[in-house]
Amino acid sequence: MTVDGDGLRLRRATEEDADFVVGLLNDEDTEPFLAASRSRDRAGVLVDIRASTDRPAESGLFVIEVPGGAGWERAGMMEFSLTNARSRIAHLGGLAIHPAFRGRRLADDAARLFQRHLIFELDFHRLELECYGFNDRAIRHAERAGYVKEGVKRKAYWRHGEWVDGVLLSLIREDLEE
Repeated sequence: MTVDGDGLRLRRATEEDADFVVGLLNDEDTEPFLAASRSRDRAGVLVDIRASTDRPAESGLFVIEVPGGAGWERAGMMEFSLTNARSRIAHLGGLAIHPAFRGRRLADDAARLFQRHLIFELDFHRLELECYGFNDRAIRHAERAGYVKEGVKRKAYWRHGEWVDGVLLSLIREDLEE
C-alpha cells in the first residue's frame, strides 16, 4: 500500500524496515521528543509493524520515502492509531525524519499527504496529535501542516526529570475541504 505525493511517497512499513525505524526512534536528536512510552526496540517495532499490516484501519506505521539512487530511499516515518471508531478519530505520532533528510520541509509535505490519505481514503473525520510543550519545532511543524492548537495539558508528563506540558492539536475533515 503506497500513497504517492510530489517528490515523496508513504508506504506501510514491512518487517524489512524494522532496523531503520529502530534507528530513527533511538537517534539522539529524535528520542527526546517522542513519547516516552513508545517501544524503541526491534521486538516492539515488529509488533507495531505487524499491527499495521494485520489491522490497517486501526493503526499504521508508515515509512516516508524520497527518490534516490536507483529507486526510493527511506527518509522517515510516521504513524497513526484509531482512538474512536464511532467518531472516526485517529491519533497521529511518531513523526521522525532521518538526519540526512532534515531541513527540507519533508516532514511538512509528508504530514499533508498523510492527512489526505487518512481523511479521504481511510475516512477519518478528525486527526489528533500531542507534542511535549518544550518541543517548539514540532508545534510549529504541526501548525504549518494545518493543525489547530486546542489546548495544553499542564504538567501532564514526567520527562527528562521534570513535569512537562502536552500541547494538543487537531485537524478535521472540513479543514481540508475548504
